[in-house]
Amino acid sequence: MGSISPPWDMALELIVSRPPQQAKEVVTEALRFGYRHIDSAASYKNEAGAGEAIREATDISRSDIHFTSKARLITYDDCKAQIEKSLSETGFDYIDLMLLHCPYGTSEGRKGAWKALVEAQEAGKVKSIGVSNYGIHHLDQLEQHISELEVERGGKGKGGKINAAQYELHPWCAREEIVKWCRARDIVVEAYSPLVRGERWGDARLVKLAEKYGKSEAQILLRWSLQKGFIPLPKSVTPARIRSNTEIYDFELSEADMISLETNEYAPVCWDPTVAALESSPQ
Repeated sequence: MGSISPPWDMALELIVSRPPQQAKEVVTEALRFGYRHIDSAASYKNEAGAGEAIREATDISRSDIHFTSKARLITYDDCKAQIEKSLSETGFDYIDLMLLHCPYGTSEGRKGAWKALVEAQEAGKVKSIGVSNYGIHHLDQLEQHISELEVERGGKGKGGKINAAQYELHPWCAREEIVKWCRARDIVVEAYSPLVRGERWGDARLVKLAEKYGKSEAQILLRWSLQKGFIPLPKSVTPARIRSNTEIYDFELSEADMISLETNEYAPVCWDPTVAALESSPQ
C-alpha cells in the first residue's frame, strides 16, 4: 500500500467544470479505447460522473482501473472530509491515488492535510498519496513534516511517503529541478497539460517531427512526455482525439529529436502554485 506502480503510461484528465453527466460520457469512451488511468479532482466537480462510468464498466475489473482525485482545501479537517466525500461521490471503497492539489495556505495546514492522507492510506481508504503543484520549498518542508510525524506518530514510516507528484510538464515548462528532486526519491511524476492546451501548435520543431514520424503534433508531445519518464495526462472530450492520444506506442523519438524539443523557456499555461510562498492565503 505504500507505493504507486500504475501499469499504465497514460491517463485521461477530466476537464475542469465538465458536469458529471458529460464526465461519465468521456470516461466511458476513454475506457472503451483502453484507458485505465482516470484523473479527477474535488474541484473539477465530476467525481460522481467518473465514478459512475467506472462502476458501470462491468467488463473491466475495478482493480484494473487507476483512479486519482485531489483535495483542494489544505488542512487536516478539510482533507479528511474531502477523502470521505470523494469516496461517497464515486461510490468506491478506495481511491487509488489522492493528491494535495496545491500548497496554498500555511505550514500547519499542509502538515495536517498530509497527516490526513497518511491516516487514510493506513485505513485502506486511499492506496497511494502525493502532491500536486508543490515547489521545491514546499517539498523540502513536506519532508520535514514527514520526519516530524514519524516522531509524533511512533516511528519510521509513520510520516508517510510521497508516492506521486503531478505537475504541468512539457518542453516549455520542463521543471527540471522539481523532476530531479522527485526522481532522487523514487516519486512517480505525472504530467498534466502535456499538450500545452494547443498553444504551441505550428511550432517549427513540432511540425518538423510530426512530418518526420507521420504523427500529429499532439502525439509528438505525448511521446516526449513518455520518453521523459512521465505519466502524461492529456485532456480531451472528442472521441477521435481520445483514440488518437493512445496511438503513440508504435514509434520512438531519437535522442537528437528529444534534444531538439528542449527549451530554456518557463512558460506554464495553467495556474502555477509552485511559486507560492510558504505562508500564503488559501486560494
